[in-house]
Amino acid sequence: MDILWFLTFAVLLAGYFALEGFDIGVGVLLFALGRSPAARDRLVGAMAPFVLANEVWLVALAGVLFGAFPVLEGLALSRLYPLVVALLLAWIVRDAGLWFRRRAGGAAWRLVWDGALCAGSAGLALAWGAILVAVVRDLPPSPLDVPAVAGGVALLALLAWHGRTFAAWRLADGPRAGGRALLLSACAAAAPAVLVMAATAAHMLGNAAPDQTLSVLSVMVVPFAPILVGAQVWVWRTFSRGALPTFF
Repeated sequence: MDILWFLTFAVLLAGYFALEGFDIGVGVLLFALGRSPAARDRLVGAMAPFVLANEVWLVALAGVLFGAFPVLEGLALSRLYPLVVALLLAWIVRDAGLWFRRRAGGAAWRLVWDGALCAGSAGLALAWGAILVAVVRDLPPSPLDVPAVAGGVALLALLAWHGRTFAAWRLADGPRAGGRALLLSACAAAAPAVLVMAATAAHMLGNAAPDQTLSVLSVMVVPFAPILVGAQVWVWRTFSRGALPTFF
């Protein structure tokens, strides 16, 4: 049972980076790819319909960590507290920029919230990179150091490439091309998560919740798994080839 929940956690973590990774990457490159307000509108319209569905992966990931690996959840929150706070703040700033950028007129208003979207996306990538490095290093007491910064910058660059690939695919005129490139970038974005899970497998399996707890958790969660998968399929079928929304 512990192996099943470890694999579930690994799939959720890899899926989060593969899917939410392109949202983060587009946000990071918002001003580099969108030199004008209209161009930035197109970029945001390209990725915004996927944001909420992709963030569900992170919510599910946190639930699995809390329910199936409670000891590691407490240890991670205590050792990585500054990084977790930075991650949450960046998440709030990114989403605020996404939702508020078109809530009022004026170039200054749009510029401020576009800046929040870009800064929050960069903060998410940097915080996640530092967290992954800290996890591989067995949660050091001082997670903010040179390896953490290097990991953050590396993940920032990787997700920026993923976002650029997604933007090229989503905004292509005429018949869609570049699907293979998008799949490749998604796999690359998920690769750090897969490597981290492989490196920490023994430690996580040794700190899983008791089998009785995992069995109860399975009864509670398994019926909702098809809903999560079905929602993802619906979002991609609905928005991947349709017109870009202007609500965002």
